[in-house]
Amino acid sequence: MSETKFWGIVPAAGVGKRMNANCPKQYLLLSETQTVIEQTLTRLIDAQIFQKIVVAISDDDPYWSNFPISKHEKIIRAKGGKERADSVLNSLLEIESYANANDWVLVHDAARPCITAEDIEKLITELHGDDIGGILALSSHDTLKEVDENQILSTLNRNRIWRALTPQMFRYDTLKSALELTKGNVAITDEASALEIQGFSPKIVEGRSDNIKITRPEDLALAQFYLMEQNKK
Repeated sequence: MSETKFWGIVPAAGVGKRMNANCPKQYLLLSETQTVIEQTLTRLIDAQIFQKIVVAISDDDPYWSNFPISKHEKIIRAKGGKERADSVLNSLLEIESYANANDWVLVHDAARPCITAEDIEKLITELHGDDIGGILALSSHDTLKEVDENQILSTLNRNRIWRALTPQMFRYDTLKSALELTKGNVAITDEASALEIQGFSPKIVEGRSDNIKITRPEDLALAQFYLMEQNKK
């Protein structure tokens, strides 16, 4: 039996409209010399567990090829899709001739530059023997409301609510099949939801609270602060 390998996938074809920036959020500067996506990919490469990391980029993206990291030996470019699920599926097809059915695929948001080797190792350690896989997530400490048109319908049980993070880690064939069978379904907002629709129950691995996703302008400064604190340690 061949050794189980690990593959990374980073969907990076979005435009990040909520950032109100003049370029997609993954290309915003986190420091004087490094953009969000460069920081994210550097963290993944430095984890030293991936055979390759597939980055899904839009065909009309004018930025990606200008970055030295786009030429890194560990990086493969795939065609970005209209939706996140399309980008991930395209990335899986890009490595189809290299990956085995039971290889692990870790899908990570381009806009989560604060991911740590500690969390990646924890995810792999806790799920390595699992048949399906699971995701990094955070339990909710806030009181959560179900709302319709700005009116509260009910209060949810926060003990059963977790915030999904990335990476999300699944077997190659299982993830590919789930995304193919749910193609076009707008309810698929992450990889776990594609598996859930197929009747699987992915596991939860508690991650770090500083693994934030840059979505709004204020998130950029918060990510810079977290990176500074991480680097101190």
